[in-house]
Amino acid sequence: MLVHLAGHPGTEDPQDPSSVQAMPMVLHLPKVDAPLRHDLLAAAASACARVCLDPRAGEEDSEWAQALKGWYGAKIRKLARRARATKWDAVLGLPGHEVDVHGAMAKAFLPGRVDGVDPRINKLQIQGSDLPPEPEPLPTPEPDPLHPIIFVDAGLGMTVGKAAAQVGHGSMLYAAFLSPEQAVAWFSLGCPVHVREIPAEEFAAKRTALAERHAADAAAASSRWVTAVGGQWPAVEVRDAGHTEIAAGSATVIATSYGGQHPPR
Repeated sequence: MLVHLAGHPGTEDPQDPSSVQAMPMVLHLPKVDAPLRHDLLAAAASACARVCLDPRAGEEDSEWAQALKGWYGAKIRKLARRARATKWDAVLGLPGHEVDVHGAMAKAFLPGRVDGVDPRINKLQIQGSDLPPEPEPLPTPEPDPLHPIIFVDAGLGMTVGKAAAQVGHGSMLYAAFLSPEQAVAWFSLGCPVHVREIPAEEFAAKRTALAERHAADAAAASSRWVTAVGGQWPAVEVRDAGHTEIAAGSATVIATSYGGQHPPR
């Protein structure tokens, strides 16, 4: 289903509320000892991928598979909210995946109609606390298809909630370009990712490098919102639909198995 989605993004009918679906996400943002922004985004990205790759997604008649199938047939909206203390505890039992990255916690839930979100999630705030970016550039990790890097265009100035949705798009679409064996192995590891927010000019250079690979790969995929290449070193660029914060068509993240502008030889 993920592979199909990558080449055939879904649609919405504004006249039909049932066609507007979203994956709820909740970010744990305590009042004290706030997590590092890149760790929280990594937790959100891993949680989204884990929901999509959960073995229950392959059980055709299961609640899990039906929820994902309906969402994949619509636009893959994600809506991030924040919670702390008892409000965070209240949502932990709902179907989904919780991920902890160095104490930064996020949970992604089964998607569904936006007008049918569980009230324990729906009452949480969308706007509010943000997290500042790290003051110093973080090192670029070693290339690894089973521990990809999601580069975020810091020049867009996205809030942590908006960025969480975007890295979630990146992680699940990255999974679509893994081999089946890689996808199973990645899930078994917990779908780990690194997140790096980089200056706009660095992000543009990575876009150019991906575009060159894409042009040279007859099997590469492209749609209005995605540019991707598969193979040993997958890479996916995600462009936003423009519903909140940024303009439609803005490239927000690149999820890749390698850190440089070009894949390892």
